[in-house]
Amino acid sequence: MHTYDTLPDTTRVWIYQANRPFEEKDIPGIREKVQAFAQSWVSHNRQLRALGDVLHRQFIVLMVDESQADASGCSIDKSVYFLKQLQAEYGVDLFDRMAFTYMDGDRVATAPRDEFARLYRQGRINDDTLVFDPLVSTKGDFGRAWLKPLGQSWHKRMV
Repeated sequence: MHTYDTLPDTTRVWIYQANRPFEEKDIPGIREKVQAFAQSWVSHNRQLRALGDVLHRQFIVLMVDESQADASGCSIDKSVYFLKQLQAEYGVDLFDRMAFTYMDGDRVATAPRDEFARLYRQGRINDDTLVFDPLVSTKGDFGRAWLKPLGQSWHKRMV
């Protein structure tokens, strides 16, 4: 059971995907920083009920239960600043929305949009290929639709 299982399905979610996997040796330190950030995250001097984690060596997930306190513009800016620090420290891009991440057998793979479309045309990926949707916005959607077949995703428009 993940600690986020205790949060309601309406919990707000932000997913940041790295353009490449983090080094295995770096994961514990990154996870510790992400969890520390989530525990100290505040909005208008109110503590947010927030959780953070690193998933599949490539995704940073932040969740906020807004039934306690909303994540304000300032608090979201703080999270972006924090993520930009992580990005610089670990040499990854966490803000490239034109990189698509998918399952290639049992491994997570990432491709820029053009390459993703080429892989589709070549038949190396298809409508059944599982893709990660970093645009899900609630914990409920995260559980149901973060990983879904390409043919059922907005990714389909990109191929």
